[in-house]
Amino acid sequence: MPAAPRDTNILIASLLRDLASVQKSAQSKWGYKRAASAILNLDEPIERLRQPDGTLRKIPNVGPSSLRVVMEALETGESPTVERAIAGAGRGAEVEKSRALRANFLSRAQVNVALRNPRLRGPRPADYRGDLQMHSVWSDGSDPLETLIEACIARGYSYCAITDHSYGLPIAGGVPMADLARQHDEIDGLNKVFAGRFRMIKGIEANIRADGSIDMTPDELARIELVVASPHSSLRSPADQTQRMIAAVSTPGVHILGHPRGRMFGSRPGVTARWDDVFTAAARSRVAIEIDGDPARQDLDFELARRAVDAGCLIAIDSDAHSAGQLRYTDTALAHARLAGVPTERVVNCWSLDQLTEWMRERCAA
Repeated sequence: MPAAPRDTNILIASLLRDLASVQKSAQSKWGYKRAASAILNLDEPIERLRQPDGTLRKIPNVGPSSLRVVMEALETGESPTVERAIAGAGRGAEVEKSRALRANFLSRAQVNVALRNPRLRGPRPADYRGDLQMHSVWSDGSDPLETLIEACIARGYSYCAITDHSYGLPIAGGVPMADLARQHDEIDGLNKVFAGRFRMIKGIEANIRADGSIDMTPDELARIELVVASPHSSLRSPADQTQRMIAAVSTPGVHILGHPRGRMFGSRPGVTARWDDVFTAAARSRVAIEIDGDPARQDLDFELARRAVDAGCLIAIDSDAHSAGQLRYTDTALAHARLAGVPTERVVNCWSLDQLTEWMRERCAA
């Protein structure tokens, strides 16, 4: 299995985030964070921006102070400027903790490298038929259903699932069952309009409670075609939560374990569990394990995804988009899947609509 390449863009962006974290001025903090985002979102490795004289081509939003850090990192792989600032602020332990929470994240440049690398096995963008986790104005997304359908068609998809948050997560605009029924009516109408071109699946992102139960009743789950169950609490606790996650993937009606850890880049470790045990339980139930492509999540990452594949799991590759523009986050998830060597036939998003529908019905009847 080819190893993930060295990601200098992530290294430099992380150094700039570290520098931002020790600034006293809000303006300086914002400036370094903006520069970090610019590096993370470059379409190519930053090494390719070096010019023959050793200077760097201009990168928007990267000013002289940030450029100093960039050049130090390019030359030596580290930044004395950043380390001095951290030491001077007395924040070394805090920064080290944040650094430990950045493992196996990919920059946009390395996503592109993985998608183009012919040596990698696994799903290609051309194999991908539909996104199975996205959010609309019905919960905490910004776009209506029809806009999301049109954006999916523009990306070449033949189906998608709308998975607004369940009512048990009010902080994310969870949808009451009465409103969900109205959403289903809207979906029925749109599926008539787009018949023969596209199908929107009636989904939900349900919340996994601390005891592993789902925040919806069995009767409520039965009204939904596709259920993504995700953890949204106890995401910083070091306590083992294996049984919580096994209970979730063993629940009848659950199709996908969404962003399994709930980690966040540099700030949150997510759920601690014996993941091989969780994956074994999911494979037994034929519940798919999600690779969430949100750049701040990238969950599962390629190392854990390899273990899920070894356990026999199905895999879901999703954007977790909250707007039409974020549908491109599937690229990040596809890159992790390719680095993990996920067999294309195990990716539920690469199945035909008929095969996907059969699996959805099978899980609803479980």
